[in-house]
Amino acid sequence: MTALSHSGATTGATARTTATTAVRADAGAIALAVLRITTGFVFLWAFLDKAFGLGYATKAANAWINGGSPTKGFLSRVAVGPFESTFHAIAGAWWADWLFMLGLLAIGVAVTAGVGLRLAAIAGTLMMLLMWAAEWPLAQFTSAGEPSMSTNPIVDYHIIYAVALIAVALAGAGATWGLGRWWATLPVVRDHTWLR
Repeated sequence: MTALSHSGATTGATARTTATTAVRADAGAIALAVLRITTGFVFLWAFLDKAFGLGYATKAANAWINGGSPTKGFLSRVAVGPFESTFHAIAGAWWADWLFMLGLLAIGVAVTAGVGLRLAAIAGTLMMLLMWAAEWPLAQFTSAGEPSMSTNPIVDYHIIYAVALIAVALAGAGATWGLGRWWATLPVVRDHTWLR
């Protein structure tokens, strides 16, 4: 009788542990999905505002569709770091504008939809590292000798976005509230897992 009741108690405890683990896994998947969608929207919003001049960071007159350059304003004002002259040289170049805008759009769509997360994480991380280098938070002073206003010399929002992209890609976060499961069934993706 004691052995039987002990076995029943063990089974009940195991069932509760399994249920708790499942709830935590679901909550973790939902949290990663929210992180994925909001991070993707950061890229999508930047594309939309720069393309159409929604009046937030970009005025309508400076919109890409109105002939404005999405890279000129930011890159021409770079005033810190060892790549200052390089960023000034490419500011407003047609190829830089196209690469930047296509990158924002592709990364934003892929991450929001939960497809191609590995490629989006690589491209997004590269973009964020380049933008980090343009702001060069390591510098305390600009090339003109003024305070750089850097709030953290190493980890700024570009690094956080890059880490978020890597995390959602590694976790396969496109499966929850995204098209990741469907994407993984496509023959080309099944044959080339790096496309996940």
